[in-house]
Amino acid sequence: MFEQALAGLGPEIVAVEEPERLGRGGGIKFAARARQEDGDVYALNGDELVDVDFGALLGRHRATGAGATIAVARPKSAFGMVELADDDTVEGFREGGQIPYWVNCGIYVLSEATIERFPDVGDHESTTFPELVGERSLRAYRHEGLWLTVNTPKELRVASEHVAAHPEWLA
Repeated sequence: MFEQALAGLGPEIVAVEEPERLGRGGGIKFAARARQEDGDVYALNGDELVDVDFGALLGRHRATGAGATIAVARPKSAFGMVELADDDTVEGFREGGQIPYWVNCGIYVLSEATIERFPDVGDHESTTFPELVGERSLRAYRHEGLWLTVNTPKELRVASEHVAAHPEWLA
């Protein structure tokens, strides 16, 4: 039933049930083995709203010859900022801006060779990705657009408000 709902979206989408908990890397490797197509693979978290340009992400991956390319973003800070004087007098408040560093969006393009290096059970971010860093074969795609995680009730509310304000997301 799940496969029927996804049919016709474009790229091959593989829905598989793990025989046991395989971890994120093991799960990706297990699912990739169930596909019929060859070539690069997209893997992404399913609990986010994101407007990543997947064509540009794939183009970046292929242009660099990377083993893996990860989408990175600089999300908005969840906290307001307090402006302090040298004597610790509070001088004002500001809404939090974007954090000054890049974070992993959980969206990847992976070569077949990289997927084969993923653990059968475990996390690719603590095993395979550090190896790729050492080999200079892990690249980033800087995403400046929408990235809303849905991990807390507050984030779910924000995502729901975004979808309500942008009904084209459901089209």
